[in-house]
Amino acid sequence: MKAVTWQGKRDVRVDTVPDPTIQEPTDAVIRITSTGLCGSDLHLYEVLTPFMTPGDILGHEPMGIVEEVGAGVPDLRAGDRVVVPFQIACGNCWMCLSALPTQCETTQVTGEGMGAALFGYTRLYGAVPGAQAEYLRVPQAQFGPIKVPEGPPDDRFVYLSDVLPTAWQAVAYADIPQGGTVAVLGLGPIGDMACRIAQVRGAGRVFGVDLVGDRLRRARARGVETYDLRSFDSEKELVAAIRDETDGRGPDAVIDAVGTEAHGSAAARMIQNASALLPRKLSGPLAERFSVDRLAALHTAIELVRRGGTLSLVGVYGGMADPLPMLTMFDKQLQIRMGQANVRRWSDEILPYLTDEDPLGVDDFATHRLPLSDAPHAYEMFQHKQDGAVKVLMTP
Repeated sequence: MKAVTWQGKRDVRVDTVPDPTIQEPTDAVIRITSTGLCGSDLHLYEVLTPFMTPGDILGHEPMGIVEEVGAGVPDLRAGDRVVVPFQIACGNCWMCLSALPTQCETTQVTGEGMGAALFGYTRLYGAVPGAQAEYLRVPQAQFGPIKVPEGPPDDRFVYLSDVLPTAWQAVAYADIPQGGTVAVLGLGPIGDMACRIAQVRGAGRVFGVDLVGDRLRRARARGVETYDLRSFDSEKELVAAIRDETDGRGPDAVIDAVGTEAHGSAAARMIQNASALLPRKLSGPLAERFSVDRLAALHTAIELVRRGGTLSLVGVYGGMADPLPMLTMFDKQLQIRMGQANVRRWSDEILPYLTDEDPLGVDDFATHRLPLSDAPHAYEMFQHKQDGAVKVLMTP
């Protein structure tokens, strides 16, 4: 089959690789009909290279048709249309039964000290072959795949794999009061969708911050009060502008949808880039112990949120040596929640919104639809924010 493989920093290729097969009774094999390109994939493309191996198959946002199931998968059959969550979880362990499938005790990558295995996401998360491919082996298929109805196009449901539950959890963790205020930093796919979900869940005002014109216009068209970072000389000016709209206090909650690759963190960017140039035997251990993030977005979130407010961190962070303003965080009495989205925890709540009325705008959420063979171009375009790229779907 054809699959998108990682070969080095900023080097992805479409290669011919062996077709997946049933290996365990709880496996299924899916023929992929749509697969997304995620901002998290760009971290592998640029920053997390010390944890990658040439030939790794990328991708974790698929849907498709069941081709084959193992004997331990009673509720799926060939021909079912399914969305596959990005994490792999059993559904039966203590963590899964506690609505924390990202911490699944069956699939935890204990050798790396990490939580549940993920599709297509570095050796830290199990080096499981990913979903930017023609076919996908799905472990723990007795729990993971979400059956969806025939009829509507893939765009209606494919975001259940990651974008929708990740944004939904970000809003849930933000704990925005009914009629309250929230600022979303970063209006890429997750930040954009988090704004939409905050609106339908009762937020009074939603502020969106970015520096890409296309993303700002897209959010503004859906009623988000947008702020262009390029219009401010400093973080303090941005914070003051939003505080002026919230009685001088700041918003009730801030969602950081940027993560480790924030703009404005030149020193941390230099360190990240330098580690990626080292031999893999050196760069991996170094990154595990001394990696740093570009923290500009997180520092803005801490400064912006009102005292006693909530920070919801949904942008991916991976640093082990990050300096944080603990005095400010303690003094402001902040609540902070974060983590990978627990997809099956939220999927049943989200499905009622995926109707012909389309309140979340999923049917036209994708800005680009490309064949899988164009994956190298898709990665480059998305990385450089070219041609209005916000969300890319690929078709094998």
